[in-house]
Order: sequence, then structure tokens, then C-alpha cells
Amino acid sequence: MDSLSKISATAASGMRAQGDRLRVVSENLANSSSTSQVAGGDPYRRKTISFESVMDPKTGAAIVQAATVDRDQTDFTLRYDPSHPAADENGYIKMPNVNPLIEMSNMREAARSYEANLAMLDKARDMRQQLVELLK
Repeated sequence: MDSLSKISATAASGMRAQGDRLRVVSENLANSSSTSQVAGGDPYRRKTISFESVMDPKTGAAIVQAATVDRDQTDFTLRYDPSHPAADENGYIKMPNVNPLIEMSNMREAARSYEANLAMLDKARDMRQQLVELLK
């Protein structure tokens, strides 16, 4: 496999990885106020994603892929709302450990990384086109 194809494979894997990251972030944002429906129960727990670099056996290119999707084990915050179905005996409910500001920051970073990989894919395509033109 030629170098330009390896560049394309690497860039495409980066775009897939950032797409996975955006799915996790959007799930976190969608559930940022999802509480339990049972008294004293736990609410939605924020998800995190980690990546790893591997060698693709088909292409020989270094690619990135999602390694794990874990749950963030930070503490939940408490909010006083005795009328809520998830309120404990003291009237407090546990709120998800999702910080929308952090999630929006992660979303912007993933979007920019996706754009960078797309630009690299475009440059590899342009270089391949120039090579074809030179060979004519």
C-alpha cells in the first residue's frame, strides 16, 4: 500500500474516532438532568471514552480507534427537592455528574479534530490527483 493510502486510512480512522467521541458527548449532554425514578437511586453517570493507536494489518497504517467507554466515577451533586420521586428520606436527589460546560468543550475539541483529519484526507486526495496529472 502506498504512503498516500496510509495517510488516508489514518485520517479516516481519526474521523471515525472523533465521531465516536461526539456520540458519547451528545449522550452525556442529553442526559445531563436525568435523575433516578426511585427514591435514593443513582442518576445518569457521565461516560468517558479513551482511544488507542494500533497498526491496521490490512493497510499497514497507524490508525486510532476507541479503546474503552467507561463511566466517570466522580461524586453526584445533591439538590434539595422533596417532591421529586427520586428524593431520599431527607428530601435530596442525586444529580448526574455531567458538567455541560465540559461536555461542550469536549464537543468543540472533537469537532476541530474531525476537521483536521478531514483536511488531511483532502490534502492526500489532492496529492494523489497531482501525481496522476504528473504521470500523464
